[in-house]
Amino acid sequence: MVGSTLAMFILAGVLTVFLFLGRSGANVRNYSDMEAQARKALETFAEDVRQASAITWTSNVNVALTVNSASITYAYSSSTGTFARTDASGTRTLISGITAGSFVFRAFNVAGTELPLATAANLTAAGSSTKQLQISLEASRSNVTVVDATNAVLSARFILRNKIVTA
Repeated sequence: MVGSTLAMFILAGVLTVFLFLGRSGANVRNYSDMEAQARKALETFAEDVRQASAITWTSNVNVALTVNSASITYAYSSSTGTFARTDASGTRTLISGITAGSFVFRAFNVAGTELPLATAANLTAAGSSTKQLQISLEASRSNVTVVDATNAVLSARFILRNKIVTA
């Protein structure tokens, strides 16, 4: 009787440790996936921004860059929670699982002052005076047995090196 009681406590302890390790592994996998997606997306975005010679704003979550005479569009879709890149070869999702309402582009002029992107007039004006771009978003991943893993991403300011803007 004593032996079976001790075995039950040991088994309960081993099961608890097993479940804890499984949940921790799932959380680490979620964070790792989010970090890898964000890092790769920001590298792709940075490369295009640095080469862009022109920018066209359609909203504060959609922007078109002219890179080597080709148009490349970066857009956030609130319906799917994704950030995607579209060029002549098609559309590629860069980041998925973006929390609704958390994605935004921020534009800055050559002096580093943030440009408003609220109205159509603001978007048109920002097209000629944007010299730096920044992305802000929050992504999350969830599993049935694990609490949601969230990751906030704030990019560096990327400079449009090939775009001529005067102060």
